[in-house]
Amino acid sequence: MRRGLQALLFVLSAAYPFVWHFGRGQGWFDCLAAGMLLLWSCRALFAREAWQKAAAAALAGLFALLLVLRLPAGMYWYPVAVNVLMLGMFGSSLFAKQSLIERIARLQTPELPARAVAYTRKVTQIWCVFFIANGSIAAALAASGQHQWWALYTGVIAYVLMGVLLGGEWLYRKRILKV
Repeated sequence: MRRGLQALLFVLSAAYPFVWHFGRGQGWFDCLAAGMLLLWSCRALFAREAWQKAAAAALAGLFALLLVLRLPAGMYWYPVAVNVLMLGMFGSSLFAKQSLIERIARLQTPELPARAVAYTRKVTQIWCVFFIANGSIAAALAASGQHQWWALYTGVIAYVLMGVLLGGEWLYRKRILKV
């Protein structure tokens, strides 16, 4: 059930900008907001880590607030909220003993050399910059009412940029660092 929920949440989150953009004028607010509230609430219930529960509960809270206050325009701020939460997770890990990327790297290589630890910290910082820029662009598009550009950016361009960052980092690590 956990994997099915995660897959459904991923697909709906990826499709969310287009579902909202094309459905907003057809009365989809209640359905989409309630669906996202339900999915994020379930994610909060079934998450293993405390930070995952907190992030999922925060996103569920966003949709609950939008439903209760009847704020359809607030639906544009979901991608911004996701970027803020991701920035919080990645950024706060920079003040911990291990950065988030280091923890992920240690799943594959438990004994990381000091050079790799420093590298994972830099990669975590790069992701923080990405989340700041990505969230800022989504916020600017939401605030300006550029809904077509908002849908295109948050539904396609942001995912392409994430893929470029992931792929570029992987190529750099494999070809240049040879790790």
